[in-house]
Amino acid sequence: MEITEEKGIPREEVVKVIEAAIASAYKKEYGRKKEKFEAKLDLKTGKMEFWQVKKVVDKGMILSEEEEKAFDKKNKKTGSGKGAKSAEGKAGEEGKIRFNPDRFILLEEARKIDKTIKPGEDLKMPVKAETSFGRIAAQTAKQVIIQKIKEIEKDIILKEYKDKEGEVVSGIVQRVEGGSVFLDIGKTSAILPKSEQVPGEFYRPGQRLRVYVLKTEVSPKGLVVIVSRAYPKLVSKLFELEVPEISSGQVEIKAIAREPGSKTKIAVSALEEGIDPIGSLVGQRGTRVLEVINELGGEKIDIIEWSEDPETYIKNALGPAKINEVKILPKNTAQAMVDSDQFSLAIGKNGQNVRLAAKLTGWKIDVLSMDDGLVAQKDSEEDESDSDSQKEEAENNEKKENAEPEKKASGKK
Repeated sequence: MEITEEKGIPREEVVKVIEAAIASAYKKEYGRKKEKFEAKLDLKTGKMEFWQVKKVVDKGMILSEEEEKAFDKKNKKTGSGKGAKSAEGKAGEEGKIRFNPDRFILLEEARKIDKTIKPGEDLKMPVKAETSFGRIAAQTAKQVIIQKIKEIEKDIILKEYKDKEGEVVSGIVQRVEGGSVFLDIGKTSAILPKSEQVPGEFYRPGQRLRVYVLKTEVSPKGLVVIVSRAYPKLVSKLFELEVPEISSGQVEIKAIAREPGSKTKIAVSALEEGIDPIGSLVGQRGTRVLEVINELGGEKIDIIEWSEDPETYIKNALGPAKINEVKILPKNTAQAMVDSDQFSLAIGKNGQNVRLAAKLTGWKIDVLSMDDGLVAQKDSEEDESDSDSQKEEAENNEKKENAEPEKKASGKK
C-alpha cells in the first residue's frame, strides 16, 4: 500500500483504519446516532462484511423508572443535566445504565443469538452489507482515515524518539525563534531551548548539528522532542561514535565533567589488557579527538585515565599539571601538593582546572604549593620555639618568687 510505504505504518494498522472508516460511513448512511458498527475488509476479494455491536446487560444493570426519575431530579438540582451520563450511558451512584436499545441488548435476547454470551460482553450481529454511500458518508470515511493515520503516525514517531532518548541524532537548523532553535531531525522537528545551548555558539538556518536527545513528550500542540548541545553526555556519546573500542566494550568512559563551550574532562578505563584507553580516544595523530572537538566548536578536551585509587585519580584529574603528592583528608576532601611553577596550571584560568577535576572525581580538592607548605612548617617551628622560651622564662620567674620569702625570713633572724 502507498500509505504503508510513505508513512512507514504497518499494513495491518492501515487495514484497521480503513475498516473503521468504512464502519463510520455505514453508520452515517444506514445507522442511527447511538448505534455502533464494525466492518471487515477482505484484501484479496475486496468484499466487505458488517456487524452491529451491542453491549449485553442484565436487568440488575439497568435503572428502574423510579431510579431514573430520582437521578434526573438530582441532576436538575445540581445543574449537571445530561453531562452526568458517561459515554456508556451510565448514571446513578451504582453505575447503572439508562437502557437504550440502539446500544444495549438484554441478556435473554442476546442468549438467543449466542448461548455463551455474558453480561458486559459485546454481541456482534451481522447486518446487510452495503457498498453504496452518499457524499456525506464518504466524506466522513475520509476524515476518519486522515485522523487515524495521523494518530498512528504520531504514536510511531513518539515511540521511535522515546527509544532515542539518551542518544545523539543529527539535525538541520530550520529557524531560530524566541531564543529557541528548531531543527529538522528526520520524521519530526526538535527544539533546542536556550538553556541547552552552548554559550558563544551561533545557529543559522541550514546548519547541520549533532544534538543529544533529552526527552520526548506529547503536548497540546503535538509531539515535542527536546534536545541539548550543552549536556555533558553529548561528549561521551560523540566519542562512542568515533571510537570503536568503546562500542566493542574494550574501553569504558567512567566519568565526565563539562563546562559547555569551554572545556571538558573525561575519565576513561581499559577493560582489556594491552589497550591504551587514552590513545584509543585520541586516535592516530589525534584524529578521533579532533572530530569531537570540531563538532563542539573547538571546545578543549582533557582525557585522563581513571583509577580506583583516589590519590592517583585526583593526580590524573588535575593534569596537565604535575602533582607531587595528594593527601586524603576527612569529609571527602583532598590536598594536592605542587611545585610553585605548577600551581597556576593546576588551578587553571579562573579556577576551571581544579573545578572540573573536583566534578570529575567527586572530591573537594585544595591545591597547595610546596613552598607554602614549607613556610607553614617553619612558622609552626618558630611558634613552638617561642612557646618553649616563654615557658622557660615563666619557670625562672617562679623560682625567683619562691626564693624571695626565704631571703626575707633570714633577714628577720
